[in-house]
Amino acid sequence: MGQNFLQDEGVACWMAEALEAGPDDVIVEIGPGLGAVTRHLVGRGRKLILVEKDARLAAALRDQHAGDPTIEVLEADAAEIDLRPFFKFGPLKVLGNLPYSVGTTIMARWLETPSPVGHALFMLQKEVCDRVTAGPRCGDYGQLTVRLQARWTARQRRDVPPDSFHPRPAVQSAIVSLRPRDRHELPVFDESLFGRLVRLGFSQRRKQLKNVLGDLPVPWPDLCSALGVPETARAEELSVAQWVELTRRCDPHPLSDHPQSDDELFDVVDDHDRVIGQERRAEVHARALKHRAVHVFALTPRGEVMLQKRSHLKDSCPGLWDSSAAGHLDVGESYDACALRELDEELGLRKYAAPPVRVAGLTAGPDTGWEFVELFTVTATSTRTRFPAAEIEAVLAFPVAEIDAWLVARPQDFAPGFRRCWETWRTGPVARPEDAG
Repeated sequence: MGQNFLQDEGVACWMAEALEAGPDDVIVEIGPGLGAVTRHLVGRGRKLILVEKDARLAAALRDQHAGDPTIEVLEADAAEIDLRPFFKFGPLKVLGNLPYSVGTTIMARWLETPSPVGHALFMLQKEVCDRVTAGPRCGDYGQLTVRLQARWTARQRRDVPPDSFHPRPAVQSAIVSLRPRDRHELPVFDESLFGRLVRLGFSQRRKQLKNVLGDLPVPWPDLCSALGVPETARAEELSVAQWVELTRRCDPHPLSDHPQSDDELFDVVDDHDRVIGQERRAEVHARALKHRAVHVFALTPRGEVMLQKRSHLKDSCPGLWDSSAAGHLDVGESYDACALRELDEELGLRKYAAPPVRVAGLTAGPDTGWEFVELFTVTATSTRTRFPAAEIEAVLAFPVAEIDAWLVARPQDFAPGFRRCWETWRTGPVARPEDAG
């Protein structure tokens, strides 16, 4: 399968140390092969998962570690494996001596947003590591560089010579370390639009960007002036930050830069969900006034539930996972109308097998943020989403059983309101006392 097995004990031990895994971490080793690094990882975390594509090597690893309940061997292709079951383990520590032929594919797969990885240490062909860590205006700087560095901080740690492997490769190897980039370092941006622009920009890197990006919603001279680059700029001349800013200025979403407004007006309600006045958003939250909201669980045709990861800019529960769509009612708005509006504004969903159905009502309290919540479900006929980057970092559909397991393992990853809604939905609808009459 094109593997070159590591046989240098010094490098293997160094990799295990450089991963910096603690006793509470879950470690994933991609392509453990003959176990050169594996033996140095045993006992370092609370769980070690070995992902091995070769059936014979996977069987040998199972036999070798059969007596250790903290070690799990997955016979799977790391370039295609379903990563959703890994989220329940928390930020993973991932390492691997990746095959030269598919190393870039594996790395991109595991680091794609949203990712369960908290720290990755990959051994790759040195020229790939040079591309991952490159800066603008050089030959190594390309699409891979920009897309990875927008979300990850990359650093080359050391070179590894050919005689460290068997069979001996004809190229030099290197080890690169990748950690999540602080979300405050760059402004929020639409990941899908960013990827499309970067891909187009580097598709013909010798050409000027104005000739390869096609029609843009903002005149090219205005964009260049805002970015501080000449109108003759090519893809490799834009820094990662400039590519992000280009994306932001071309993003047509009306809410792309506004996570919330403190001056937004809410209906304030009493203990029985009756409107008693209106107040600004900031005051409602500061004084813990009771108000109204909806949560919607959008199901895919396969019955999986879409979850959103809240933007770090949100004033409540930043960075946590939440319902498919959720939001406050506007003044005078009904719960049903709000559910449809939030699905449109937050996910861009407009086509359903049937209209959203109310399944439960939750009484306002600390675990709902003092919101009376109406919970809806809807089955979408398409899983394509379009969401505002300032409000939502990512959307991903999960099997119901995976969400159950994740909630048990790491409830702190979820917004409290979602946890309450999920428990209500899974145990069966319960009417609020005020619904009885």
